Amino acid sequence: MGVFNALNISSSGLSAERLRMDTISSNIANVDTTRTEETGQPYRRKIAVFQENLDKELNSQTGQYENQLKGVRAVRIVNDNSAFKQVYDPSNSDANADGYVSMPNVDVLNEMADLISSTRAYEANVSAIGAAKSMFSSALQIGK
Repeated sequence: MGVFNALNISSSGLSAERLRMDTISSNIANVDTTRTEETGQPYRRKIAVFQENLDKELNSQTGQYENQLKGVRAVRIVNDNSAFKQVYDPSNSDANADGYVSMPNVDVLNEMADLISSTRAYEANVSAIGAAKSMFSSALQIGK
């Protein structure tokens, strides 16, 4: 494991959590969007999907290839295919014949909980980078 692997892993976590926060923000911003330009349907909740970023490296002692963790990466953003909420509002231009409007499948409380979780993960990665910087600095002081 290289000296800067901790920084690389934490920085990949920062990027991933930033994408997750952007996705959550988009969901919250579109909580009342009943018709999108792309589909003409209500906005669908989006979810960021992550995967560990592994690299195969040759172990010089064993001669075997081993997976080395290089952090996390965003694989894709998927739509949540759960059902739309039906709200009775016959005055809405998007209402069906029965007066119901299909609303996005976004629950603001769940989005806020996800946003708090993402913020905490982001802060943890920032703390890990700070700890690594402190260790590097201490190691440099030892050499003086």
